[in-house]
Amino acid sequence: MVINKVLSHPAAIIINPDINIRPINTCLYFYCPLSFDRIQFRYEPYPIGLARPVLDEDRYRALVQGFPPTDLFRHLPKFGNKYSLSEKNHPDRYRAYIEATPVYRDLHRWIKSPDFIDSVDGMLKAHWIDLGLGEYRRGTEERWRMLWRETMAGRFPRISPGLRTRFEFSMLPADGGAVLPHTDTPRKMITLIVSIAEEGEWDQAYGGGTDVNRPKNDRHAFNWVNAQVPFEEVDVLDTFEFQPNQCVVFVKTFNSLHSVRKMAVAGSTAMRRTLTINIETDE
Repeated sequence: MVINKVLSHPAAIIINPDINIRPINTCLYFYCPLSFDRIQFRYEPYPIGLARPVLDEDRYRALVQGFPPTDLFRHLPKFGNKYSLSEKNHPDRYRAYIEATPVYRDLHRWIKSPDFIDSVDGMLKAHWIDLGLGEYRRGTEERWRMLWRETMAGRFPRISPGLRTRFEFSMLPADGGAVLPHTDTPRKMITLIVSIAEEGEWDQAYGGGTDVNRPKNDRHAFNWVNAQVPFEEVDVLDTFEFQPNQCVVFVKTFNSLHSVRKMAVAGSTAMRRTLTINIETDE
């Protein structure tokens, strides 16, 4: 195929606010575009925050202009009504497009680097959210030492999982697009949703915001395994409107219900475009 267009662990731990945290803007990698200087969190019913602006104007404009065309995406009606291009959905097209598009190739390399995880972990800790990611960041040598100690002690060896990162291109059509209330799969730890839209491109009357949900019935209160919940069985506690150049960040918990309510702009060709970035365990 020739590509013509090149251009969320059961509970978060709140840590001591007096602890010394290294500056969250520090990034040793060659490509560090995301800025969390202005991020603000709410902590109930789970930690979720909004950073805006999250990229400098030139880099953000390049990401908007370089977003993949619709015909590369896979339609996923079972999740509501969305389109995805990712490592799982049309992976060959995904890899080819990233390699052919410099701005996304650089972003992909940075997201796949350990420094990306460190920068997000540092930002969360600076806002009193500690997910204990250090337990997942042990090097190979340390993992073998732990395995040896467990064996010598006569215990069944236990190997802790590591962490990996990935991102997907995602779209929801203004004509019928939706994401059902869910809490994310157990292996996900952190999700970052970066809006991709030109200034003035998206009419707020379309909807498309990310909702923070709470179940109306207690039977849905504990949802670690990511069961989908019908829209009519959740309340909306807050909505992060879909705005250009912003990033919604939240952590996976047993009650991290979130959704995008169904949009119903009949006949519209508008798409709610996002980059969804995940930090997850590799088990």
